Amino acid sequence: MINIDVNLNDERAEINMNAQIIVMLTHNDRTVKNALEIFEESKSLPVQLWGFKDVGLEREQMLELIGAMKAAGKTTFLEVVSYSEEACMRGARLAVEMGFDYLMGTVYYPSVFAYLQTQRIKFLPFCGRVSGSPSVLEGSFDEIISDANSLLDKGVDGIDLLAFRHADGAGLARAYCQAIAKPVVIAGSINSFQRVDFVNELNPWAFTMGSALFTENFVPGGGFYKNLEALVGYMNSVR
Repeated sequence: MINIDVNLNDERAEINMNAQIIVMLTHNDRTVKNALEIFEESKSLPVQLWGFKDVGLEREQMLELIGAMKAAGKTTFLEVVSYSEEACMRGARLAVEMGFDYLMGTVYYPSVFAYLQTQRIKFLPFCGRVSGSPSVLEGSFDEIISDANSLLDKGVDGIDLLAFRHADGAGLARAYCQAIAKPVVIAGSINSFQRVDFVNELNPWAFTMGSALFTENFVPGGGFYKNLEALVGYMNSVR
């Protein structure tokens, strides 16, 4: 895959916690309608990694949103929750056409990966048996870890692990991070300081958070900005 000026090991911004946060402007697995407004209000916070999903906004709105992220110097992620080869290829082409730095999600297909290898983008597909919306991850720990290793051996840049969409999310996340050192994003249902502490203990490359900021889990009544600000402050307080 063509190299781009994005390093999976160097984007720590100003947060002390080992794992980085990818702020997703999504709620209930859809990009929120006022994502651009929320980003503009929150972009001054010391968070480098921002993303959204390919559902919830019209194409022109998505272009405006990623344009604002790029203008602010952010690193951008598109997460695509699709399962058929046709839908995954459509998501991959969308990510490339819009200039995202990373594509997360999709089921791995050789055709999709072959296309992405010719583009300036990094690819972190799902591993294990992922289905439904909201997504559910199934399979034994060994099956999921084996699938991830197989994908990494093929040359993908990392893995999008839906750990907490599994029946034993904590156990899976711990087993995975003990078994595989290559970059992984733990995505989905990280919604409390306690779960953030757990993720930090595992030390993945990054984790995503979206819905918990919109449901104001950290500062009830404080809105998105205050909740993200509180989360960043908390992440700065832990090691």
